[in-house]
Amino acid sequence: MILNLTQHMATPDQVAAGVVEPADKQLVQALLTFDALPSELEIKAKAQALAQMARHDGYDAVMIGGAPYFMSALERALADSEITALYAFSKRVSVEEPQKDGSVKKVQVFTHAGFVQAVQWGDFRRPLSPAQHPPSRRNGALEQRDGRSTEKGQGWQEESQVRTQRSLVRSLSASQPARAQ
Repeated sequence: MILNLTQHMATPDQVAAGVVEPADKQLVQALLTFDALPSELEIKAKAQALAQMARHDGYDAVMIGGAPYFMSALERALADSEITALYAFSKRVSVEEPQKDGSVKKVQVFTHAGFVQAVQWGDFRRPLSPAQHPPSRRNGALEQRDGRSTEKGQGWQEESQVRTQRSLVRSLSASQPARAQ
């Protein structure tokens, strides 16, 4: 079972996927709410309280979501309590609704499509094994660092994404008006 540690009630699809509401939803909502600029101490205390609640109730996984400035602290508190933090993943589906006057109203509906596990920063510090290294370019061909070679032209998704990001940055930079100095 996955404990819902968000402000909102789980959708029927999320419930079907194993999400359950906390016994004290109002307390969860209070811990997720910040009515004024929070201090670091308040953020950490609320994150730890939510993690302790989930651990006390015996959950190994929770669904989280809310203020971005709070999520990293909550992820850390959950990880320290050996609880898996999950984010809901949804897809936007276009639905056409016939109206009484004969017209059709098009609406976007978000449907639950699964969970994304929060990535812990420790995962980034651990060295990659040779098989996990991205390929390097040598003489115009791609070569993996574990000794296997890759056919020229196959490419890797990461390299394509980097090229796309660079192209996007260049086009955005070109579209910005020059700043007066």
